[in-house]
Amino acid sequence: MALRRALHFVFKVGDRSKTATFYRDVLGMKILRHEEFEEGCKATCNGPYDGKWSKTMVGFGPEDDHFVAELTYNYGVGEYRLGNDFLGLTLQSSQAVSNAKRLGWPLTEVGEALYLVEAPGGYHFYLLDKDQPHNDPVQKVCLAVSDLQKSTHYWSSLLGMKVMERNEEKKTVLMGFADTQCKLELYNIGGTVDHGTAFGRIAFSCPHKQLPDLEALMTKENYKILTPLVSLDTPGKATVEVVILADPDAHEICFVGDEAFRQLSHMDPSGNALLDKAMAEDKSDEWFAKHNKQKASA
Repeated sequence: MALRRALHFVFKVGDRSKTATFYRDVLGMKILRHEEFEEGCKATCNGPYDGKWSKTMVGFGPEDDHFVAELTYNYGVGEYRLGNDFLGLTLQSSQAVSNAKRLGWPLTEVGEALYLVEAPGGYHFYLLDKDQPHNDPVQKVCLAVSDLQKSTHYWSSLLGMKVMERNEEKKTVLMGFADTQCKLELYNIGGTVDHGTAFGRIAFSCPHKQLPDLEALMTKENYKILTPLVSLDTPGKATVEVVILADPDAHEICFVGDEAFRQLSHMDPSGNALLDKAMAEDKSDEWFAKHNKQKASA
């Protein structure tokens, strides 16, 4: 499964401006590309909504060799309820720690040279206070599970991830497709996983010829397929094929055909300007205030 790679985690955001400040000015990530859509995604990339939305990819470098964040913004939704499913994303960057201190962004020291910081919406990020590496600073994504043995079997035996570390005391398993990629950490919370309305999605790529086999395997093993193999169009860009799965705790998992995705995910030099333009033109907050209404809480 060496040809499979970790791509990104999808976050739903209610305040696009504060979110942009966090990723750009606190974490130090770059806007890799930004796209606006008039109607919902066939693979529910923006959640169960069918109105206008946007997608912004942010990261420390190109998507070909960096794990990034996909920020989805639904114009009519101001906030989402967090569950206990997403437990944090860990990255190594003393610069991010310095940025947070300089900007007065709250930091909590939770370990040796390790700080917890919250993104708008309450998402947890862990900052390792060490020099940012030349390769991808993003080290791991941690997800909650209710049955560590069952989940480990799903992710390793069925999806092909390599188990890299088991910690019985902490009730965690660390795994990944390659040592050089962002890892996935599963943490046994000993209870039900609640996805709230902010439920995220983790994405991976694989050779497109593997997608039908992956779908067939999940059908055979009686695991849920949220979106059977479908083609997604982005105007002016490559059409990608995806299959959306759900693991034993209903974490959403997107597998996309690697060849087309590499074309789709080319960094757009105008991404930063496109995001700023979209935020400047977004009058939804003013409209709701003028009509003495509040944006929906999902």
